[in-house]
Amino acid sequence: MKLWRRYRLFLRGLATNWVGALGAVLTTSAFLLFLFVLALQLLGVITNAYVGLISYLLLPALFLLGLALVPWGWHLYRRRTGRPTRELLDERFAPELTRTGPFGSGLLGLVLLLTLVNLFFLGAGGARILHFMDEPRFCGTACHQVMHPEWITYQRSPHAHVKCVECHVGEGADALIDAKINGLWQVISATFDLYERPIPTPVHTLRPARETCEQCHWPDVFYGDRFQFRTRYGFDRASTPEYTTLLLHVGSGAQPEKRTIHWHVASENEVRYRADSAREEMQWVEVRRADGSYHRYTRRDVQQTGEAAAVRALDCVDCHNRVTHIYEDPEVAVDRRMHSLPLDRRLPFLKREGLGLLLAGWGSKTQAYAGIERGLSGYYARFQRRETDGLQPEIARAVDALQDAYRRNIHPRMQVGWNPYPDHRGHAGGGGCFRCHNRELVDAAGKSIGYDCTRCHGILALESTTPFAYLEPAPEQGRERALHRYLRQDFLAVRGAAAPRAGGIPLPLELHEGVSDSGRTAP
Repeated sequence: MKLWRRYRLFLRGLATNWVGALGAVLTTSAFLLFLFVLALQLLGVITNAYVGLISYLLLPALFLLGLALVPWGWHLYRRRTGRPTRELLDERFAPELTRTGPFGSGLLGLVLLLTLVNLFFLGAGGARILHFMDEPRFCGTACHQVMHPEWITYQRSPHAHVKCVECHVGEGADALIDAKINGLWQVISATFDLYERPIPTPVHTLRPARETCEQCHWPDVFYGDRFQFRTRYGFDRASTPEYTTLLLHVGSGAQPEKRTIHWHVASENEVRYRADSAREEMQWVEVRRADGSYHRYTRRDVQQTGEAAAVRALDCVDCHNRVTHIYEDPEVAVDRRMHSLPLDRRLPFLKREGLGLLLAGWGSKTQAYAGIERGLSGYYARFQRRETDGLQPEIARAVDALQDAYRRNIHPRMQVGWNPYPDHRGHAGGGGCFRCHNRELVDAAGKSIGYDCTRCHGILALESTTPFAYLEPAPEQGRERALHRYLRQDFLAVRGAAAPRAGGIPLPLELHEGVSDSGRTAP
């Protein structure tokens, strides 16, 4: 109680005018409110990102403003009265505060104590600010409209438990400072509506993958071969499944063998390139040889379009560019939900009807949700009443699944529609691997980088009726027989059941059409 009485006397002495009084009120109230909100957050009562912005940014700012106003108010008071400081101290503060003792006056001791409290408050506040700004909820919800699409996809990604800063900032003081400076421009962009819609990619300010991705994923670890299973459903009445099974030759970054995927990121096999700013059209690509020289492949068309980016060393994100903020192709979205059973194939023509509703071009999300429910329920009530009798729960689940696909992928405010960003894993649409592995990039001898189908993966089924179609007995005749035997032989060679030739299994004569020799043998 004695300390509280001294503090009240101290505040009364500081309130020499309205400036000093305002400073005292701001400092005290900001401090008490900060402690109150901090306690509620530690107890889990408050989790909202906007409350965090107020408690960790606004309250410390008000506290500092109050600290600045107090001495300024005293300065104005002293200049207005023209009296000495000692005389003013005796007048404004109680004698018990100004009386000098063996360790100085009580006023001096109180000032020193409050200075320590201020330093602790600012230090704790600064630490909490940094911690709060490192949380995914802050990144995803503080700038709600701008980051909403990324926040939605992040929460459903394989990296949903990895903090945003682990990839977008990295480790070390330099990374932190660069990120905060870049964040200031983002705040300005969000405040004055200066940001692009949709957010452009790639993010050129990302730190190298060796400082981020490779803290968890080590390319030197041998991953061997990995199966990848894809199921595509037809547009027929039964939504019949077709299977594609690939054997990905992942390998490792430490292997000299070129027929593996992770060979591209081995430090001794450094691959460099220059491309347009979107990193989708390569101008040239070069790979380091054993003697330290580089073997370059240049695009035949010397006239480049678009803004050229700087020379870049190939790393993880050049291929794994959508491993967290994953947007789905509409047909893939339907296929995935059919495979995981929210979309029940007992409903006739479900693939056809569901995909048509997703691509209907709705004006808003509200219209889309209502239109999907009305369209699917209405179709089965009008055209398939007998076939769907008793399947109303399955129809309701199908509506929910289609609405969920739309909710995840479509964000009109940020102009994010279907397929807004390319995914460079694989080569769908001619991108991904085919940015480098194509006929247009050639070396001085006119040879191109290899691009045959089995260079990086085996094919065990390709839109087939069974998942391992090419391991089954080959048909008796026809072009399919040659392809079947070739792919089966390639699989057996990779698994060690047959001896592969240098440069991989050669294509049979029946399959040579459209594939050049240089495409198979160039490094």
